[in-house]
Amino acid sequence: MLFYLFVSKIALVQSVINVNLRSKLGDKPLSLCHSEPLNLKERMKYNPNEIEEKWQKYWAENQTFAASNNSEKPKHYVLDMFPYPSGAGLHVGHPLGYIASDVYSRFKRHQGFNVLHPMGYDSFGLPAEQYAIQTGQRPEDTTRVNIDGGVDKEGKQIAGYRKQLDKIGFSFDWSREVRTSNPDYYKHTQWIFIQLFNSWYCRKEGKAFDIAELVKVFEEEGNGLVEAVCDDNVAIFTAAEWNSYSDDQKEKILLQYRMTYLAETEVNWCPGLGTVLANDEIVNGVSERGGYPVIRKKMTQWSMRISAYAERLLQGLNDIDWSESIKESQRNWIGKSVGAMVTFNVVPTTNNQQPETISVFTTRPDTIFGVTFMTLAPEHDLVAKITTPEQKATVEAYIEKTAKRSERERMADVKTISGVFTGAYAEHPFTKEAIPVWIGDYVLAGYGTGAVMAVPCGDERDYAFANFFKSQNGMPEIKNIFANVDISEAAYGSKDNVEIANSDFLNGLNYKEATQAVITALEKIGQGSGKTNYRLRDAVFSRQRYWGEPFPVYYVNGLPKMIDAKHLPIILPEVEKYLPTEDGLPPLGNAAVWAWDSKNNKVVNTDLVDNVTIFPLELNTMPGWAGSSWYWMRYMDAHNENEFASKEALAYWESVDLYIGGSEHATGHLLYSRFWNKFLKDKGFAPTEEPFKKLINQGMILGESMFLTKYSLCKFPSEIPYISTGKVVLANSKYDYLSPEESFVEFNGNKYGLICEYVYHVPVNLAENKKIYIEKLQSLFNSDNRFDGLTINDVIWDGKDEKGKYIGLKTEVEKMSKSKYNVVTPDDICAEYGADTLRLYEMFLGPLEQAKPWNTAGISGVFGFLKKLWRLYIDENNGLIVNNDEPTKDNLKSLHKTIKKVAEDIENFSFNTSVSQFMICVNELSSQNCHSRAILEPLAILVSPYAPHIAEELWAQLGHATSIATVDFPVFDAKHLVESSKEYPVSFNGKMRFTIELPLDLTAPQIEEIIMKDERTLRQLDGRTPNKVIIVPGKIINLVG
Repeated sequence: MLFYLFVSKIALVQSVINVNLRSKLGDKPLSLCHSEPLNLKERMKYNPNEIEEKWQKYWAENQTFAASNNSEKPKHYVLDMFPYPSGAGLHVGHPLGYIASDVYSRFKRHQGFNVLHPMGYDSFGLPAEQYAIQTGQRPEDTTRVNIDGGVDKEGKQIAGYRKQLDKIGFSFDWSREVRTSNPDYYKHTQWIFIQLFNSWYCRKEGKAFDIAELVKVFEEEGNGLVEAVCDDNVAIFTAAEWNSYSDDQKEKILLQYRMTYLAETEVNWCPGLGTVLANDEIVNGVSERGGYPVIRKKMTQWSMRISAYAERLLQGLNDIDWSESIKESQRNWIGKSVGAMVTFNVVPTTNNQQPETISVFTTRPDTIFGVTFMTLAPEHDLVAKITTPEQKATVEAYIEKTAKRSERERMADVKTISGVFTGAYAEHPFTKEAIPVWIGDYVLAGYGTGAVMAVPCGDERDYAFANFFKSQNGMPEIKNIFANVDISEAAYGSKDNVEIANSDFLNGLNYKEATQAVITALEKIGQGSGKTNYRLRDAVFSRQRYWGEPFPVYYVNGLPKMIDAKHLPIILPEVEKYLPTEDGLPPLGNAAVWAWDSKNNKVVNTDLVDNVTIFPLELNTMPGWAGSSWYWMRYMDAHNENEFASKEALAYWESVDLYIGGSEHATGHLLYSRFWNKFLKDKGFAPTEEPFKKLINQGMILGESMFLTKYSLCKFPSEIPYISTGKVVLANSKYDYLSPEESFVEFNGNKYGLICEYVYHVPVNLAENKKIYIEKLQSLFNSDNRFDGLTINDVIWDGKDEKGKYIGLKTEVEKMSKSKYNVVTPDDICAEYGADTLRLYEMFLGPLEQAKPWNTAGISGVFGFLKKLWRLYIDENNGLIVNNDEPTKDNLKSLHKTIKKVAEDIENFSFNTSVSQFMICVNELSSQNCHSRAILEPLAILVSPYAPHIAEELWAQLGHATSIATVDFPVFDAKHLVESSKEYPVSFNGKMRFTIELPLDLTAPQIEEIIMKDERTLRQLDGRTPNKVIIVPGKIINLVG
């Protein structure tokens, strides 16, 4: 009781703090500061678990981090890429970015900003559905348990993401939590889809407009002069023709202009998952999730016309503070190239007399006279039409083979050469020469026109293709169109310092001159024109899955109709199974209640469909990236029932100031988010052109995998298997050592080969200093079916010093993964050391954006630092030892060095060096025996962003009645770092013999006078007079001779 009276008295008589600490405190009382008292000694120990539980409870009850939409403070919006809530939960690698963003958010609050730092869950997607199929559970149930915690179907206790995140002490505004799978969220995703459907993109204006405006143009002028981003080969019609069309005819035409539309497209079909996959969901030709084969297939799909925004997406990169590597990834993905469209007429054959043309986009129109052959993508529509009967079987077999390779695989594989001749020829636009037409999988149907004019002399891939097939029918000799260039060994791909030759009217021209001449000539004969092309293709927006947003779409006469927005959300129906139907329809085809009653505006039983007033609903669902393409705006006004966010909230928060997340989203989520944001800006719903001002990609925390290696002995009668690494011995001669690299052992006078069969990963929690002891190994054998048939008696033991007590483990740093048994959970670290230790240690590991290995052994040092920090304020026996003593110059110097360093480091995201500075500062203050309130109060604030729980507790112990979270950040004063004295090294003939501290304002004669009288100088000179005394004030003193 006396202690609390003492603290209260101190709180009333605050001394003047020399660091200009303004103490602008929050307005919420510390309702938990005075919990049930323990005895003094117990209460004064640093007990992280007790402290952290107390302050986490306080923050939650007082909504300390709730951001206001009506604050007079300047805003700052800090956002993490929200997690997909898997059943595995968090490992220590996941919180790295969250901790960094939390440090920054807390720092900005200390600077007086109104900080929005929300969190939610990207809870729709493929993983939950696959897990549901495998375990027979509903994906909504598993998703809820994974977030909120609970018990799964198998009785396993799931901690839940929310509890795991709370334990780490993040300053999230949980009042704004979103889950993309909640109907009150995805009704807005459905609404945005409707806006896209009801919009078109005007090339002239460079933005999206309402489709009704386009209809009005059609009614008055037709489409002849319309500059729109639309499908290829749209028929030209007059206003009279448009007005004469039926409603269905008009709708089919409008689908060619809408921002989201139905079209038959080449897709990545994964039979094992029963769905279409995006390119970024495929790795090495198989699905990223599950490793199932992926093939190319034509399907009618919803697509997003992201290609309309290609140039704006490209130019917008100049206005945002992102890493150059991410920008370059997006530039390459968008793939802008300037060149020409060239039309080649197909030479008619006996089996095909119809006039056909091949359109080609080329960035090198100057090389048109070097065209030796043409190559079409295997999926090109013309292939079936122009292939001759003699080549049909070969061509079909090749197409079937290439369908099993993904586009990404084909793009990445530059070494494999494959293709077949179609038997057809195209006519050169100028020479009229017949050019053979091949197909090859290095040409992609979705890039450009799906056809290339092959110029082997100027392109390495064409050169390799031509040489590979040079002895086959349909492959002419390579033409050289470059003057004074040798192409006998390789193509010449440079545009610089080259003169065109063997090219008719282009002879003697350089690249630029020839390019313009070709475009002019092509336009004159009506077989081409100049054009800018983009690699970026429209994004497929359908998935043949269950666990995703339902489309707000029903079908009348096979054409899509939008459900009126006032009837949203269209809620995902119940189904008995999550697999496709027996006739191959998506899982929603299993729903008993999935039809739209257009008269009563509600979902009704599927068997009521009459195609009069009740119509079938869309069976596909939206892809995993739908909900994540706009979620940052929902956080601005998370409980608005009428719109995704109010204009007022959007105007206040505008865009995200800092976005932190993984670089693996460079060409997926980050590109789609920018697209949707630009579209919503066009329609007046988003306030800014770009969603994320600054982006930081945190590096990966790698796990240290530990494993045993199983070996066998060749020719050994019983083929005894054994496990070991490092030094190994036979079980019955366990002290004779052999390195496994030697590949044999001796037994009973015979040599036997040592064969490594395979590796067993060992759970890292069973290892101690890269060893596993016999008790834990036996437990592992008993509990893990990977070790069936192995016993302790089969083991060859390591442990020369401890004689068979353990086996040494090999280690390797690799990605943390459940399958590698190297996962360390934050829960375990928090339980043993506390969340503040975890937070500091993750920041201390290294630069935020670099990959770094996790090493639990290093965490004890950070824990020791926090205990040392605690002891500056609290003595276990005497309680609070902070006093009102005037700080010394050294105290102030240590503090202000830290203020300067920490503020600079946080602004520069150099969090690891801040932690180092904290350790230096605490060591210095400890050695100075500093307990001054004027130093320790600002020190607690400095530490607060990194270790908020201990900072809050120390702040409360200092007598403050409000949270430290909103106290102003200490202000750096440079005067405390100005040195008033200098410790000079004193040298004799260049050799330093002692040091002396002298005022910095002394002149050289004054310094010499002091030095010559110093007893140490007199001893060194031993009666001699130096020939020369060299003094540079502030630097050196050297006596010569």
